[in-house]
Amino acid sequence: MTAATTVGTAPSPLDERAVLDAVPGRLLIDGEWVDGERGAIEVADPSTGLVIATIADGSPADGIRALDAASRAQAGWAATAPRVRGEILRRAWELLQERREQFALLMTLEMGKPLAEARTEVDYGGEFLRWFGEEAVRVAGRYGPAPEGTGRMIVTQRPVGPAYLVTPWNFPLAMATRKIAPALAAGCTAVVKPATLTPLTTLAFAQLLLDAGLPRGVVNVVTSSASGELSDAIMHDPRLRKVSFTGSTPVGVQLLKTAAEQVLRTSMELGGNAPFLVFEDADLDTAVEGAMLAKFRNIGQACTAANRFLVHESVADEFVARVTARVAALRVGRGTSPEVQIGPLVDRRAVETTSRLVEEAVAAGAVVRTGGHAIAGDGSFFEPTVLDGVSADMSVSREEIFAPVLAVQRFATEPEAVELANATEYGLVAYAFTADAARGQRLIDAIDTGMMGLNVGVVSNAAGPFGGVKQSGLGREGGLEGIHEYLETKYTLTPMG
Repeated sequence: MTAATTVGTAPSPLDERAVLDAVPGRLLIDGEWVDGERGAIEVADPSTGLVIATIADGSPADGIRALDAASRAQAGWAATAPRVRGEILRRAWELLQERREQFALLMTLEMGKPLAEARTEVDYGGEFLRWFGEEAVRVAGRYGPAPEGTGRMIVTQRPVGPAYLVTPWNFPLAMATRKIAPALAAGCTAVVKPATLTPLTTLAFAQLLLDAGLPRGVVNVVTSSASGELSDAIMHDPRLRKVSFTGSTPVGVQLLKTAAEQVLRTSMELGGNAPFLVFEDADLDTAVEGAMLAKFRNIGQACTAANRFLVHESVADEFVARVTARVAALRVGRGTSPEVQIGPLVDRRAVETTSRLVEEAVAAGAVVRTGGHAIAGDGSFFEPTVLDGVSADMSVSREEIFAPVLAVQRFATEPEAVELANATEYGLVAYAFTADAARGQRLIDAIDTGMMGLNVGVVSNAAGPFGGVKQSGLGREGGLEGIHEYLETKYTLTPMG
């Protein structure tokens, strides 16, 4: 099959320069936009490699100033009525709907995802504002007699305190709202550190929060090219009580070590190596559609992206043929064009990593059905790719691909499929396609992940608890569970009289 079609760079419906110029380019500390101490960070459009914005580069001292502001604001924000906190989040959601096109374009420019997907992220990210705005008034405790009849037990929930929120580059809005919204709903203030590659959306969102009426100092944003130094300074300050991080497992492990020194509450959403199982009785139309969503959403750059396609040997040839036809027809280009389905990878290093994984797989016996190469020219594009004949010992099966590469392995029995699915140190999400309800239940019980999609290719939802097991992380974001990551439980015993 031929490689995917590359299309032109049609202009977006909004003025790109105007959208970029509207983004505050400095640090947000105590309700004011201020300069950083380290100079400037250049932000590039991955589809062209050109610099599109220059923003402040914060130092560790800037991080402490931000924590100063968050600490000063903590008592007042915790004492703010839950209804008021919820209404501010609701107002933020409303403003986000009004600015939907601007935020979508901004994400496409700094991260590269197609504009249609960026709009979907605005909708998805906004749901965390609406969901946790509603959850703010539902934090409850319990009251009752001690079993011995000697007193009355009161159990209450209170905010854990100032939080340090570190977000990744691949979902610039949703990863910010998924952390900020529950923290605010619970009554916690925050210092936010967005990814250096895609900081503009978070800066724009911080301004939106101010416009929604958030008091000064409650959310502070520090962009920095020295992430390790900044995190080390903030996390060693005894006033900090909570860390939430989304990113790679190696970085998460280092943050956990630092957090242990201060006994900080932690939430870690780390790496993934998601299996995608297709059984012999699966509806192949549904499975192929699910594969396209699970693999190619966000250009394959998602921790929830399907990484290992485990397909029963009796249907593998047909499955490969169908997905290859779909993948070969995908249109690649700058995300601002309405025709584009696959944008660039985030930078040239990502292209080099993807090329290495594909080349190593081919050298070990895998077959390229379509794609397989970096696309020459400006930007960091890689052809949407299907690899067949992959084995479990290949690096493409062991490492998180984070690119538009669909790699197929074959299996013969259900126990073999489960063994292959669990043969990884990660456990974030799995996908399984089968018409057998009993088998589906067995897979729910047997596959060792924090989430699962059964006959669906997308699982993320603000109302669902997002998170993994093993080296995919700790804690949950979203759902009823999400707000409790920012709450502490207090027990009081009173006399019966």
